[in-house]
Amino acid sequence: MKNVVYVTGHKNPDSDSICSAIAYAELKNKTSNIPAMPVRLGNVNRETQFILDYFKVKAPEFLETLKLKVSDLEIDTFEQVTKDMSLRQAWEILKKNQIKSIPVTDKKQQLIGMLSSANLTSSYMDNWDNCILAKSNTSLANILSALSATVVYENKDVTVFPGKIVVGAMTPESMDNRIAEGDIAIIGDRLDAQEKLLNLKVSLMILTGSHYLPDNLMELAKKNNVTVISTPHDSFTTSRLIVQSVPVEYVMQTENLVSFNLDDLVEDVKATMSESRFRSYAVLDDEGKVVGSISRYHLISNKKKKVIQMDHNERSQSVDGLEDAEILEIVDHHRVADIQTANPIFYRCEPIGSTSTIVAKMYNEYGITPSKEIAGLLCGAIISDTLLFKSPTCTPIDEAICLKMAEIAGIDAEKFAQEMFKAGTSLQGKSVDEIFNSDFKPFNIGDVKVGVAQVNTMDIEGFMPLKEEMLNYMNSKCSSEGYDACMLLLTDIIKEGSQVLVAGTKPEIAELTFNVTLEDSTAYLPGVLSRKKQVVPPMTAAILNM
Repeated sequence: MKNVVYVTGHKNPDSDSICSAIAYAELKNKTSNIPAMPVRLGNVNRETQFILDYFKVKAPEFLETLKLKVSDLEIDTFEQVTKDMSLRQAWEILKKNQIKSIPVTDKKQQLIGMLSSANLTSSYMDNWDNCILAKSNTSLANILSALSATVVYENKDVTVFPGKIVVGAMTPESMDNRIAEGDIAIIGDRLDAQEKLLNLKVSLMILTGSHYLPDNLMELAKKNNVTVISTPHDSFTTSRLIVQSVPVEYVMQTENLVSFNLDDLVEDVKATMSESRFRSYAVLDDEGKVVGSISRYHLISNKKKKVIQMDHNERSQSVDGLEDAEILEIVDHHRVADIQTANPIFYRCEPIGSTSTIVAKMYNEYGITPSKEIAGLLCGAIISDTLLFKSPTCTPIDEAICLKMAEIAGIDAEKFAQEMFKAGTSLQGKSVDEIFNSDFKPFNIGDVKVGVAQVNTMDIEGFMPLKEEMLNYMNSKCSSEGYDACMLLLTDIIKEGSQVLVAGTKPEIAELTFNVTLEDSTAYLPGVLSRKKQVVPPMTAAILNM
């Protein structure tokens, strides 16, 4: 989508990431002239889906990358050129749009060729076969269009004129040796020459200078089945313009066509163009229909997609292609990480329990009361991130704002939390892949790469039959993606503790972080609920002191 600011949370989004993006995009649309669009970088988990469904809010669209795509460019668009269109009609389209080449399509708008101004130039510079109209299956409609002609008499049984093109600039007596039955004859107002041509049974007679047949010759034309048309041009101009009636199909390029899709990345398009010499290229949609064309000059652009980051400021957690985009704002409640920007930006980071709390504060600062739906999303996200105010990251501000949002949304915060956690913590039917990656974050600390996943569940014991399968999956992820260690926190917010599973070549990282001894790659961590406050800081310290 063009001219829009993408508001996005992090990869493997949790409720705070999704809900804060939706709410902040809504606030930006109320306070800014640039349209803001919430997007997501991964699948919506069960807890978040419960919140969205409860307040009847649609999940944001998925954003794969911020790299420029062909769809982001101002490509050339024009009326379709079809294979049976005359060269004259095609030339008018090229001239009108000030372009040098154009895609040719069939009736279903599928690409079948490319027509360039060079093709049209060759129609004048090359020595054309004088049987070109027959060989190219040129229609009468095309001839009429090219010559601005009108029909005097039409033999409807003849659709293609089989003979050669001749100019009747000779005496009738000379025509026998030069003109044969079926030819296309260009003639002026000489009645004796007209009569001779009709008797020779030419297939098409073209009267120049807007002349018409007298009644007796009209009857002869009908008798001998000769189609007769009249053009306002003189004989020289007519003989020159008639070549423009040839259909596009006859001269277009059909081999080695290069086209691009709207979803193609601009960087890939540049690479392909550098290996070819075409002037322009067709652009196709997902159905293979031609929607325009693109040339090298379209790629000379400083345009960048604009993004606002919510609930994260770490490059590894952000959208692919961030380096090609322009970051406008960051709203977060985590540590300051490694995001760098080319220009000064609005950056708001507060040591509180939820990014959604910050967004709710900003609504209040603008003097705007969020809608029932937005208030409900903010309330649900705060409950999720603060574990209903039990997380050590929770502050009195989080609790006060959450209850205020609950009041606007018309819900009881505690009852809503119970329903939300019940829906969100069920692991039934989930694969180890889905469980581990539902809320996974990578961290690079010094030379060490660690991945930490967290899942809230009210049934840790019910998960344990999957323990070995999960550890195998985690070890495989460490091996394939270069992690020194991977951890999975199974957090029970009711019992206020987490079971940690550890895989990788450096499990001692977890032991040093939590001051525990792993048994069978696992340990119980009483009181550990927050990855941000109770895992990342001690883990960072442990790694740096190893």
